[in-house]
Amino acid sequence: MKTNKDELLAFYKTMLTIRYFENKAVDLFSAGKLPGFVHLYIGEEAVATGVCATLTARDYITSTHRGHGHLIAKGGKVDLMMAELFARATGYCKGKGGSMHIADIDLGILGANGIVGAGQPISVGAAFACKYKKTNDVAVCFFGDAASNRGTFHEALNLAAVWKLPVVFVCENNSFGISNHQKNHMNVGDVSDRAAAYGIPGMSTDGNDVVAVYETALAAVERARKGDGPSLIEYKTWRHRGHFEGDPGAYKDPAEQEKWLDNDPIVKLSQKIIALKLATAAELTQIERQVEQQINEAVAFAESSPEPDIRDVLTDVYA
Repeated sequence: MKTNKDELLAFYKTMLTIRYFENKAVDLFSAGKLPGFVHLYIGEEAVATGVCATLTARDYITSTHRGHGHLIAKGGKVDLMMAELFARATGYCKGKGGSMHIADIDLGILGANGIVGAGQPISVGAAFACKYKKTNDVAVCFFGDAASNRGTFHEALNLAAVWKLPVVFVCENNSFGISNHQKNHMNVGDVSDRAAAYGIPGMSTDGNDVVAVYETALAAVERARKGDGPSLIEYKTWRHRGHFEGDPGAYKDPAEQEKWLDNDPIVKLSQKIIALKLATAAELTQIERQVEQQINEAVAFAESSPEPDIRDVLTDVYA
């Protein structure tokens, strides 16, 4: 079990940063300050945190419509992200992309994507480039359970397996494709079972335990770096809120919702840290205050940033 103090506290801070960013997005959206839709990552913080902790700045990730957590965990700047949510000129995409289309190529973030399953072939392309250029870098593809029903999923796994590409496919199984429960849209209990069709390793584990996430992701990433090809990891997790902000999530079973809320990944980690005497409750509270200040500063930056100039409407637009 991973018990290094610095590493666990770093996990805790990253997870808190994601949670505070998303909670602030809830407030801002309800106040009418954010244009467009936002799909929040609250409850799934351990997956992005544990997986991205295994990566370097040179490695690549592809994200989803629920991508804020992936971007933060990979090192994305929360002030530029917040400005993008506000559709301001200082945002990552100069206010043109919004929540679902944030990218930072310098950090290996190949972009969140509003198209379900679109990151799968992109990650395979990035992995092919890594292998072709012999860089020893890897690509990680984040996607949801319902995206594993898309043709892109099967095409991506097949090609990655045939060419033994350095890519790790990470399924964040929160049990729902929009409002449709997994049991209604696929005939297997574990998405990871689908790895067998392509002759690659597949595994499922607790996506709310950041240590378990880190350990399984590290093994898959190291395997990819050695040239042994792709893996499929399924992390069982739960989004606390609806599919998008404004969706009441009434289709969720109340008992199942309560069970998962009691299994909050941040609470689990804080309890582990305190039980191992790696930090006191007061020290964790201090980290929380630092994160809260950082997010408040990001909001202030976004609110004080200018709106895009109408003369730039076609700048950086290629299609």
